[in-house]
Amino acid sequence: MGHCRETEFNPLNIAVLTLSDTRDESNDTSGAFLADALTEAGHRLVARRIIKDDKYLIRAQISAWIADPEVQVVISTGGTGFSGRDNTPDAVMPLFDKAIEGFGELFRYLSFQELGTSTVQSRALGGVANGTAIFCLPGSTGACRTAWRGILSEQLDARHRPCNFVAHLKSAKEMPSS
Repeated sequence: MGHCRETEFNPLNIAVLTLSDTRDESNDTSGAFLADALTEAGHRLVARRIIKDDKYLIRAQISAWIADPEVQVVISTGGTGFSGRDNTPDAVMPLFDKAIEGFGELFRYLSFQELGTSTVQSRALGGVANGTAIFCLPGSTGACRTAWRGILSEQLDARHRPCNFVAHLKSAKEMPSS
C-alpha cells in the first residue's frame, strides 16, 4: 500500500446524483448534504443531477460521467433498497471495471450501529470504472451522513493513511473557480 505518499490535500472533482421519483431540488436533503459535505471538505462539486429511479437513465448518466475527463468521483443517493423501483445496483454494477466490495460491507457495518439488522436491506455499493470512483448510497440523509463521515471523507483524502482511493483515480484538469 505504498501508493499513498501524498502529504497535501488534493481536491477532487465530484458529481452527485440523486435517484428519485419524488424529489426535486427543494426537498433533496440527501443530495444537498453530499454537495455541502464534499465542498466543505475542499472538493469541487462539478455536477449535481436528480433523475428518476430508472435503470437505463441511471446507467446513461453515470456512464456519461465515467467518460467525462473532469469527473473523478460519482456519489449517488437513492435506489439501493429492495422495492421494485430500487434499480441503482442493477444499473451500476455492470459499469464497474472493479467492484469495491469492502465499501458496501463497511457501510452496512457502520449502519448496523445505527439501525440494527434493518441495514441488511441496503444494497449500497462502490466500484471503479475508467478511473472514476462510484459510490451508491441509500436515499436517506442519515445514510449519506454515515457513508460520508465514516468512509468517504477519509478515502477521498490523499493524505489518509495507510491508503485511499485518490491514487487510483484519473487525473482531471483544474476546474475554473466559480
